[in-house]
Amino acid sequence: MAGYKDIIGNEQIKEHFKNAIRLNRVSHAYILNGDKGMGKKMISKTFAMALQCEKFDGEPCMECRSCRQALTDNQPDIKYVTHEKPNVIGVDDIREQINNDIQIKPYSSRYKIYIVDEAEKMNVQAQNALLKTIEEPPEYGIIILLTTNAEMFLPTILSRCVMLNMKYMENRQMREYLMQKMEIPDYQAEVIIAFAGGNLGKAIRLATSDDFNELKGSVTHLLEYIDDMETYEVVQAVKQCEKYKVDISDYIDLMMVWYRDVLVFKVSKNVGELTFKDEYGYIKEQSEKISYNGLEAILTAMDKAKTRIRANVNFDLAIEMMFLTIRDALNGKEQ
Repeated sequence: MAGYKDIIGNEQIKEHFKNAIRLNRVSHAYILNGDKGMGKKMISKTFAMALQCEKFDGEPCMECRSCRQALTDNQPDIKYVTHEKPNVIGVDDIREQINNDIQIKPYSSRYKIYIVDEAEKMNVQAQNALLKTIEEPPEYGIIILLTTNAEMFLPTILSRCVMLNMKYMENRQMREYLMQKMEIPDYQAEVIIAFAGGNLGKAIRLATSDDFNELKGSVTHLLEYIDDMETYEVVQAVKQCEKYKVDISDYIDLMMVWYRDVLVFKVSKNVGELTFKDEYGYIKEQSEKISYNGLEAILTAMDKAKTRIRANVNFDLAIEMMFLTIRDALNGKEQ
């Protein structure tokens, strides 16, 4: 990590942070909102380093004592809020790690900075406790909330924070990064770009999978023959995502790329627009079998499956419900 120049995209947010320091207009509370993998941690860590940097010119120098400490997460006045419960940040977490701690002046820097990852997991009590600190912060206190869903925050939290929304990366930028920086061949890059939807973190996860071709093969084999499979076979096939060390949502996202291909071919009949060009025969066959409503139902069912799995709904049940929608669409029951 070497400062803002190594963060690709999100130029507006980087400029906002640099100008806030240079113009002495730093807020006491920020919300960085964007999907997992969009670089919220990296950009917030860089901003925190720049705030504490002894040169204080908008960017971290990477050379002073504070920057060197921050690079190894040992800067005593940059705090990363943790929580023991996997799905909840409770009121005790906020009171102990922010509210009580912020009353103590900085150890060696001009600010005390608190970075709260997965801040959407704060329950109402935790948010209300944090609100008191945001409303009356000490002059040196800065709180940065990282979230995938800012809608989970109380209106009073939203109104007192500077909201910064992470931007998706253009395909051109992502293609350049994957092919030049990561040396990914063009045919793999196209699949990864379609899968990532502008999210570089997702693209890197797939690109760094040692078994990319096997993973792609697993997804295509499943979708080529899904109409002839039993429910338990589909559930077992999807569970293979663990073998390829990718998240279940990533696996389902690759499946969604396939059905977007089916939709694209149904509309345009243009093979050149497909991501899974090698599977043209199966794509064409399914585009003739599945209606527009059926394709919409499949893509919606896949989104719901990801949501259910994130909410800890029974995995087998979530995949079974998704599969039944796909099978109905293939059999013309979603006209």
